[in-house]
Amino acid sequence: MTDAARRAPAATEPAPETVLPRTLGLRDLVLFNLVAVVGLRWLATAGKAGPSALVLWILAAVFFFVPQGLVVTELASRFPQEGGIYQWTKRALGEKHGYLCGWCYWVCNVLYYPNLLISAAVIATFVVGKGEGGLVNSWTYVLSATLVCLWLAVLLNIVGLGTGKWLQNAGGVGTYIPGVILILLGGYAAFSGHPPANPITRQNIVPDLGHLPGLNLWASIAFAFAGLELSSAMGGEVRDPRRTLPRAILISAPLIALVYILGTGALLWLIPTGEINIVSGFLQATAAGARDISPSLWWLAPLAAAAYTLGNIGGVGAWLSGPARVAFAIGLDRYFPPAFGKVHPKWKTPYVAILVQAGLATVFLLLSVLGKGTTVEKAYLILLDTQLLIYFIPYVYLFISFLIHRRTEAPPDTVRVPGGPIVATVVGVSGLLVTLFAMCVAMIPPGDDAQPMLFVIKVVGGALGFVVIGGLVYWRAQSKDTTAR
Repeated sequence: MTDAARRAPAATEPAPETVLPRTLGLRDLVLFNLVAVVGLRWLATAGKAGPSALVLWILAAVFFFVPQGLVVTELASRFPQEGGIYQWTKRALGEKHGYLCGWCYWVCNVLYYPNLLISAAVIATFVVGKGEGGLVNSWTYVLSATLVCLWLAVLLNIVGLGTGKWLQNAGGVGTYIPGVILILLGGYAAFSGHPPANPITRQNIVPDLGHLPGLNLWASIAFAFAGLELSSAMGGEVRDPRRTLPRAILISAPLIALVYILGTGALLWLIPTGEINIVSGFLQATAAGARDISPSLWWLAPLAAAAYTLGNIGGVGAWLSGPARVAFAIGLDRYFPPAFGKVHPKWKTPYVAILVQAGLATVFLLLSVLGKGTTVEKAYLILLDTQLLIYFIPYVYLFISFLIHRRTEAPPDTVRVPGGPIVATVVGVSGLLVTLFAMCVAMIPPGDDAQPMLFVIKVVGGALGFVVIGGLVYWRAQSKDTTAR
């Protein structure tokens, strides 16, 4: 008897799609995808490499982003249930692999919130003209701002996705507006005869993938495109999910690619690479572009900072609600404590999963902010490197599951990868290889690390540690199930 068959009698909770109200439409999902994937901080990261970053964006789009979009579209239209990537893996490889995929997806996002919230707190200082001041180094300000934003997102998402989606919707708009402003300013500069700050030549447009920095940047840019699978975790709350989920990807994916490629181009046209600030580079370029047109447009940079801050808060809401649905589905299968599979009696949301995520994120926020300059900070930085490695594991499962499901019959309304089995195989293998490559790169220590082997041990050991913890949770659930029988 299979694990699934043995566990079926214990699954007394109703199926998630019959419990959670369907409140998400096409507009909500398009904006959700934008806020989940787009991170304008990547423009400065890419821009520091010069014009060759434009080619890297295109390579990442072709070999990772397009395969990701096609794979998620097919799987989401084929299996539109709550839980997304967890459900797809469980159906393809069994409950043990499904659990490992869902666990890694859930735990790595708990480590992600502090990064996103601290970035929002830092950029928010530019709204009031304090971006170059000491406010960003004040732990009182940073901790207060991040905790308020986190628990605001928690409250809105517990009250109901019908309410919480407005934070994500506003975040999607706020995320995209600064990118559009930057692209328009860069376009104006280019077409008005303003000379480029970084001329594009045949030599500097070609990426140098023969050295570690070039490989690291390419992997980072590829995973700036990650996140299209997140909205599928809420398939049970989407109206007409087989149709709506694929359409949302079809609309949002080109918008995401354009803002990354054109935004980087605009930044490179406006700011010399040596002057790009890795945190606020897109605001630098916005201010420079506005200043070149007229001093009266000084307000564009603070507006972009305010919109970006709202976008990051919306991003927290998105990455809070999506993984909570994965934990909810695992809770229904009894591998997480059964409380994770409960919904709020009034608001019909997986409130326990959301609260646990927020509680853990609060702990990591305290570690990251209060531990500045101590061994706690060093430990937290190791956790961040570990988080990146853990995040790649679900993507390995995503592409492998797709290749397995592709060999079986699908419902007639499934949106298949065009081109037949050969193209589908190429798409799945391309995404898988880029993912594996990025995992290898993530384990390579920085060039200035004095103890490279220790870095590898800590990062790989940390990732294995989280996997072991997940395994213990799974073993405990299995033991309880065996005892109950």
